[in-house]
Amino acid sequence: MDQQKIQIFDTTLRDGEQVPGCKLNTKEKLEVAERLEALGVDVIEAGFPISSPGDFDSVVAIAKLVKNATVCGLSRAVEKDITTAAEAVQYAKKPRIHTGIGTSESHIKYKLNSTQDKILERAVAAVALAKKYVEDVEFYAEDAGRTENEYLARICEAAIKAGATVLNIPDTTGYCLPEEYGAKIKYLAENVKGIHNVTLSTHCHNDLGMATANSIAGVINGATQIECTINGIGERAGNTALEEVVMVLKQHPYLKKTTNIDTKQLNAISRYVSETMRVPVQPNKAIVGANAFAHSSGIHQDGVIKRRDTYEIIDPKEVGVDHSSIVLTARSGRAALAYRLKLIGFELTRDELDIVYADFVKVADEKKEVFDEDLNELASLNHKVAV
Repeated sequence: MDQQKIQIFDTTLRDGEQVPGCKLNTKEKLEVAERLEALGVDVIEAGFPISSPGDFDSVVAIAKLVKNATVCGLSRAVEKDITTAAEAVQYAKKPRIHTGIGTSESHIKYKLNSTQDKILERAVAAVALAKKYVEDVEFYAEDAGRTENEYLARICEAAIKAGATVLNIPDTTGYCLPEEYGAKIKYLAENVKGIHNVTLSTHCHNDLGMATANSIAGVINGATQIECTINGIGERAGNTALEEVVMVLKQHPYLKKTTNIDTKQLNAISRYVSETMRVPVQPNKAIVGANAFAHSSGIHQDGVIKRRDTYEIIDPKEVGVDHSSIVLTARSGRAALAYRLKLIGFELTRDELDIVYADFVKVADEKKEVFDEDLNELASLNHKVAV
């Protein structure tokens, strides 16, 4: 069986920019968009055009710039939103309007003060209007994660009949368990007429730390597009992290899912987005964190030195990191010390290593990390050790 292509829909410039303090100007957005296209994303959600004149101008500029990826503009199920989004993406080679409305009881009753039937009518009208401007229309059922499945299926089927080409099933609040979200996608795949003629998309938030797991559960159960952001930035606790879902699919070939992402660019674009949007990446962040390929435990260090995949399931070079890091701490053993000494030019015998190691553990107990300059001093102080 051939591998199934999973579309990567990047919303760093829309959902990601909703993080407080992350506002980008048009020039910065264009630079991010260029890098996203080079990375190989299939869809770039460039912004929410109705939200501000600046966002409108940015979407227009990105639509003119991007050559291969689909350029998408977000809108609510509001006529002015949709016409403004259409105007913004009109210059794109592959334009898409992303429109939708809340479908959960909470959204319908308390946010929209409406009924299921009226919301369905608004959804159909929004998709039909968007379809007048672009062929590619994505419908989102906001808070689908907490929407009763039968009603969700009804509104999705109506959206398809109105012309939707993509159905977005957001776990807007990050509430779902992976099994629950996967079952929801499976239910839709099995109960919505015409769904196999459109793209079924995941859009998961990370409020309970399950955005990546939910997105993977979604594609296992029939979704063919994942909506995500670089470094998982986004509202509240963030969105599904692009680098995580891409590498999960790559490292588990038995899933028979693939993407167009050039994974060797992941580390570079992670750093660029972090610096440009002024959001630090936590050191223990999967795939792109500073410690993702760093080892400080003596047992782990010994294993990695002997054979990298003893403790690393990903070759660092696959994601654009030059090499694994052997970090010297009080937990490090002789193997790690010898390895690092050799890197800076000291070849030690077993006896010489024992002597230097005795001094090393004293220094390591006093410092959080032992650096190359410390090693040079330790080795040089011992007259028996020669370069």
